[in-house]
Amino acid sequence: MAAKTNASRILDKLGVSYTLHEYEWEEDDLAVSTVAQKVGLPVEQLYKTLVLRGDKTGVIMACIPGDKELDLKALASASGNKKAEMVPVKEIMTLTGYIRGGVSPLGVKKKYPLYMDSSVIERDPVSISAGRRGLQIFVKGTDLANACEGILSEITQ
Repeated sequence: MAAKTNASRILDKLGVSYTLHEYEWEEDDLAVSTVAQKVGLPVEQLYKTLVLRGDKTGVIMACIPGDKELDLKALASASGNKKAEMVPVKEIMTLTGYIRGGVSPLGVKKKYPLYMDSSVIERDPVSISAGRRGLQIFVKGTDLANACEGILSEITQ
């Protein structure tokens, strides 16, 4: 049994049903398609969590399906910014408490606005990082959006 993470403890506290799935990972291959294959889900059910900075609001986060690209203009518009850009990898740990490849939308060190692609509510399950590399949480998309207090928006292309 995988060790609990902050993300899984939050779901426990909220009474949300989920399962943990461990997989072998490699530093040079953290691609969402690889993780999807290793946990046995289609890539569109794996949601990656991205950390960005808006020109007006500061740090924001986005959670999108693995088979899509983030639409920066749509995210900027949804978040009240003129533009948004990815934060440098070296800042991710300081901002979130997580390392690249292990960023979860749950249990972030500081609560930032989280924009979730609205497709999340149609998926059961979705897979997100449990907060460390090699461990995924499978959870119903609507439960995830509620647990994260995600702002649903069309933010992919």
